[in-house]
This record gives sequence, C-alpha cells and structure tokens, in this order.
Amino acid sequence: MAAQLLDGRILSAQVEQSIKTRVEALAQKGCVPGLTVILVGDDPASQTYVSNKEKACARLGIRSRTLRMPKDISQETLEKAILEANEDPAVHGILVQLPLPKHLDESRALALILPQKDVDGFHDVNMGRLARGEECVVACTPKGALYMLKSAGIPLEGKEAVVVGRSNIVGKPMALLLLQENATVTICHSRTRDLAAQTRRADILVAAIGKPRFITADMVKPGAVVVDVGINRVDGKLCGDVDFDAVSQVASFITPVPGGVGKMTIAMLMDNTVSAAERAARQA
Repeated sequence: MAAQLLDGRILSAQVEQSIKTRVEALAQKGCVPGLTVILVGDDPASQTYVSNKEKACARLGIRSRTLRMPKDISQETLEKAILEANEDPAVHGILVQLPLPKHLDESRALALILPQKDVDGFHDVNMGRLARGEECVVACTPKGALYMLKSAGIPLEGKEAVVVGRSNIVGKPMALLLLQENATVTICHSRTRDLAAQTRRADILVAAIGKPRFITADMVKPGAVVVDVGINRVDGKLCGDVDFDAVSQVASFITPVPGGVGKMTIAMLMDNTVSAAERAARQA
C-alpha cells in the first residue's frame, strides 16, 4: 500500500491563511511586518528561493525588501547593510541568503543580526536557546518539517527518529526539535558506519544530506514516516534525497519533492517574520 502524502502545498496554504489574519490584526495597530533579505551574488538556486520569498510576502501583506549585492562585495559592505537593517524599526526580520561567496565570513555576518530579527533562526543565541529547550526563533526548514508531522497527528513521543545529515541549518536543529518531542534521536552523517542499519531502525526518518535519491527502499523500515528535506536537480527536474517512487511503497507517510518541506520552509519564514513584528508591537 502506497504511503500517505504529507502535502506541503495544502498545509502551507492553511498556514498562510492564518498568517494573513495576524498581519491584518497588526495593520489595525499601525504595524506592517517587514522582511529584509540580503542576496549576494547570482547563484541561480538562491535567486529562485529569494523570488519565492518575495512572492509569499506579497501574498500576505508583508513589506519585503531585497538588497541585491554583487558577488565581490567586501565583508565591511555586507556588515554595514546588516547593521542598518538592525537599526530600522520598520524591519522586523533580516535574512542573509546562504551560501555566501567564499571570501565572506558567514559566521561573522550572521552573528551581527539582532537575535530578535534573526528570522532564519541561525544566530548563536537562537541556536543556543533551542539546544536548551527555551523559547527562540527556530530555523524554518526543521520547524516546517515538525509542523507537518504534528499536523498529521503522527506520534513522536518514544519513537526512534533518525536524522541523516548534521548541518546547522537542518540536521542539528531537526534533531533537537524531535528530542524536545520526546523522540529517541540518532544523527547520522558521512562517517556513520553501516548507515542502512541505522535508518532501518527509524520510525521517523529525516533525510537532509543533499544527495539525490540516496535513501532507497531497502534502507527504510516498513511503516516508517519519511521526511525528505533534500532539493536536488537531476536532468532538469527536482528530486529529493529519497527515492520517492520506491520508498513510498514501504513508508506509511512521506513528503514529496517538490511540494513538501520546501513549501513549509517559506511558510515558516513568513510565520517567524510576523511573530517578530508581533513581539515588536507588544514592546512599542
């Protein structure tokens, strides 16, 4: 029996409807949520992602500004743009589109963003609070993935969860979120021995490694819930880190690519931005 689809298109539309209501409530208080995106260079994937963010802002009534900078800018120029956005009360969220060109210090740039305006959830303060189980801004992709699981009513407490990938953007925060839901969490990576033995234990399997169709059906426990975070382009078409056609015959639930976690990433970015505006409005 084929797995049930965790449809990011449907779920993100529901989330956006709720966000619209919150934006309208803020507007009545004279507050328009504002997001500033800093895009350095002309990487095609980054350009597409930023375009999708701009479209989402337009749909929801969020003020969006994209600072497009040439790939050869200096660290000083990048940092000046961040500091100016920090000081602007009309800007509630700041996002530096990653990856940056190699000559720029990514960590230094991200550390300059005020934690309350860090809508990507990458600042050391937010990552530290997440590790401690405290209230914080959560990285958009793992936040969206968890939202999908909980919205489908999938039980997490006491379950074996395996996260394949240990990036600061997805793997580590995803593991921490699942741990907070009382799952038993294993993080696997490129140095893991007998990876398939680890993934076959998983009731919840999250693939976040950036290798197209890497997770095959024989690596998945029958009835497992499979969350595919990967976005890869093969022969001009998008695919995930999971061999969708084969794995969907083994899993109980599965996220598609496209139309899965990627849709929820954008929705959670909008949610984080509006939450930042709501906090600012309360403190005004």
